[in-house]
Amino acid sequence: MNALKTYKRSQYCGHLSVELVGQEVTLMGWVDTRRDHGNLVFVDLRDREGLVQVVLNPSEEATQSAKDFRNEYVIALRGIVRKRPEGMVNKKIPTGAVEVEATSCEILSEAQALPIQVDDDKVTETMRLKYRYLDLRSKNLQSKLITRHKVMQLVRQYLSDLGCIEVETPILYKSTPEGARDYLVPSRVTPGFFYALPQSPQTLKQLLMIGGMDKYFQICRCFRDEDLRADRQPEFSQIDIEMSFVDADDIMESQEGLVRRLWKELKGVDIPEIPRMTFQEAMDRFGSDKPDLRNPLELVDMSKSLKNSGFKVFDETVARGDVIKALAVPGAGTYSRGQMDKLTTLAKQMGAKGLVWIKSDKGGLNSPIAKFFDKEAFQKIFNDAGGKDGGAVFIVADTFDISCAALSALRNYLGVELNLIDASTDRHLWVTDFPLLEYSPDEKRWVARHHPFTTVVDEDLDILMNGEDSQFGSLKAKAYDLVCNGYEMGGGSVRIHRQDVQTAMFKALGFTPEETKRKFGFFIEALNYGTPPHAGIAWGLDRLVMILAGTDAIRDVIAFPKTAKASDMMASSPGIVEQEQLLELGLRLGQQAEKNVAEAKAEET
Repeated sequence: MNALKTYKRSQYCGHLSVELVGQEVTLMGWVDTRRDHGNLVFVDLRDREGLVQVVLNPSEEATQSAKDFRNEYVIALRGIVRKRPEGMVNKKIPTGAVEVEATSCEILSEAQALPIQVDDDKVTETMRLKYRYLDLRSKNLQSKLITRHKVMQLVRQYLSDLGCIEVETPILYKSTPEGARDYLVPSRVTPGFFYALPQSPQTLKQLLMIGGMDKYFQICRCFRDEDLRADRQPEFSQIDIEMSFVDADDIMESQEGLVRRLWKELKGVDIPEIPRMTFQEAMDRFGSDKPDLRNPLELVDMSKSLKNSGFKVFDETVARGDVIKALAVPGAGTYSRGQMDKLTTLAKQMGAKGLVWIKSDKGGLNSPIAKFFDKEAFQKIFNDAGGKDGGAVFIVADTFDISCAALSALRNYLGVELNLIDASTDRHLWVTDFPLLEYSPDEKRWVARHHPFTTVVDEDLDILMNGEDSQFGSLKAKAYDLVCNGYEMGGGSVRIHRQDVQTAMFKALGFTPEETKRKFGFFIEALNYGTPPHAGIAWGLDRLVMILAGTDAIRDVIAFPKTAKASDMMASSPGIVEQEQLLELGLRLGQQAEKNVAEAKAEET
């Protein structure tokens, strides 16, 4: 540690340039590579900002420790910045025109042989996660975390300039069901009672509006105990925003300004006015409420044209009130039977009973269902679906939701497979007019599409207030999602600010008065004391950074992510706790949990 009294870093390695030639600098960092040329040792010294070549003479007393340097040693050195000799400039790195001629150096920390090599593309994901602290040394991850930092600073500045006040809300809070499972925390001082880690600060930010904060924001941590995927983690960061005396247009306009600021500052791109599309139009055209507009493929409804077609599957589908949807895909006419079977499997994974395909290859149409139609009628089906020579048409006959889900999955897959997506640009979209409620067959009740604090559009208010549950499926919400490249980047709504409307909403969701009071009594009471009309939105910060950083894996923009099983491979978390801790909390493990603990302890020994 005494070395830090002798060496005080003057520059980052990556900041050296020809403007500093002749000046003395003090650098600290990691030995990226070492090349021993006998009387001279060449080292590429690396820190967060980049690397620079250093020349050391181990025969001189002040730099003799250079002979002991190894990769990933942490060193400090002092030296003079020189121009590289003619023909020795390295144009691959920003500091390639200069080098540092060391006058003294010291080893700060030695390193054993690393289990993974920094910036090695061949390292498995498992090893990267286990040795995350080593993987974080890579230029790839560091650049993405720096992008995350820049995003957070720009967001804070923009929202502060907008008049929003940053307010922190509790992490230990009340379990308020909002869709996903809560992570529960037992209370030691009140045995049998639990806190919940917040899925979002929804009720809290609305209470801030009741409290007169007017405009609020927070970059907060949220927790949801749900299955993971590439763009989802059990704990995540959210840009949370709420404003009083505003409507949906006010929120969307303010957030478009934030989009423009971020894309201009970080990508140098001017974002035009963001288009708006209703939920119904998005589903009809793309089969998804978060369509990737860079993909030109669109769905076609064939229900009317195929009514009474004579083909049993199509006729029965229309007769029971379901739909027939088609997707025309250019260039897919040459697909083999094996490739078609793979696409059929994908459609079935989304709930479809099957997939009808018609392909145009070598001037003719080919399909397993061709025998059920005459040539002219079959050609008309292909043409009506938008099929072209050399292309293919895919048809799903099922419920609206399943048909959309299956063809949307095909649209996304084939857009990538056939290189149809314009990856050189980002396409944003506002999706509006979502259903307020959707029926859950499993729970046998209506559930909130977004959350139970979203208000209904004015023209549907009477239906909600009168409890006309036969019409609940037609209710529209004052809700809006911000979509980018097929990802939901943010979502929000105008909130319920009347106590009677909120009570009616809970009733529509099947909550008894006793249940409502137990779970939301504090919130219902607060609405009685003068609540301003208010609205808000929450951005998924991790997903936003993922898009701006140009990656499709959310773990790339999180310093210490979890796996698909919500575990931390580096720290072996979640882990076992001692029996004494459980007893203190009044907890006892179930049979399966005890078996898991016993197996884990056996592995340790």
